[in-house]
Amino acid sequence: MTLPDLITAFVALFVVIDPIGLAPLFIALTAGNSAAARRSIAVRACLVAFALLTIFGLAGEGVLDFLGISLPAFRIAGGILLLLTALDMLFERRSQRRQDQADTAPPEDDPSVFPLAMPLLSGPGAMATMILLTGQAEDAMGIAMIHGVMAAVLIVAFILFLMAGVLERLLGPVGINVVTRILGMLLAALAIQFMIDGLHDLSLF
Repeated sequence: MTLPDLITAFVALFVVIDPIGLAPLFIALTAGNSAAARRSIAVRACLVAFALLTIFGLAGEGVLDFLGISLPAFRIAGGILLLLTALDMLFERRSQRRQDQADTAPPEDDPSVFPLAMPLLSGPGAMATMILLTGQAEDAMGIAMIHGVMAAVLIVAFILFLMAGVLERLLGPVGINVVTRILGMLLAALAIQFMIDGLHDLSLF
């Protein structure tokens, strides 16, 4: 895979996973925990998310073949799903839904697996994106590089989790809102590109 392909993969996964948007939720979910406990929760959440996304990146296309779903069809469906996610980000519906998901976790439970790892870090959009990106890889090296990019995004998420409090103070509500809107626009463009690629693979134009 070329460097532009890897940059596109990083942007797609970064926008879908949205580590910046998750930082305030991490603060809320780990309120009252010590710095060591927060670090432990962040490590577990990122490792579980990595395992889930790796499974979908490696076996996702096989599952599609078993179900009789072509990759172009999945690209179109994935593009539509990502476009809906982008619209949620642009119109500020995504944050409220994620907050609702976070609120479903009892405060006394460890939030590292639910809701942090799933569905916040490795939700349907991230899983679909992994299948789409690995489906575009030409060989095993390309697939490995996509997983490396995914790991890099999760490392960024881990770092932001550790500095979530500082980040929230630096950006403030307005800054986080602006960043979310910009990421939403980028995701919308990537979603349209996925749909165009799917239609092209089906030789519809």
